Amino acid sequence: MRAFTPFIGLAAVAAAAILPAGLASADDNGQPSARSTARAVMICGTDAATRRAFTREHGAAPIFVTAREALSVRPSDPAWSTPRCMTERELARYRDAATTFAAVR
Repeated sequence: MRAFTPFIGLAAVAAAAILPAGLASADDNGQPSARSTARAVMICGTDAATRRAFTREHGAAPIFVTAREALSVRPSDPAWSTPRCMTERELARYRDAATTFAAVR
């Protein structure tokens, strides 16, 4: 049980860093607020079909971020106009880095 509790805390910290704050929040009209989509990161493939689908849905080609870039995002950084993408391998690196950071603290 002791090893499980830090893992839950780490998962919460990792989700807070990647996912936008207030994901479920909405403005007065019931629409998601601009803040809720400011730092969205999606897990994307690198194949042509995924790129076309992303471009069709979001109006721009996917921009991939690394685990290091995701960890270095600060609240004062400008918001993203479209979600960023991360490969599954980079997600694993992100989780490993967040685990290491939590273990050191």
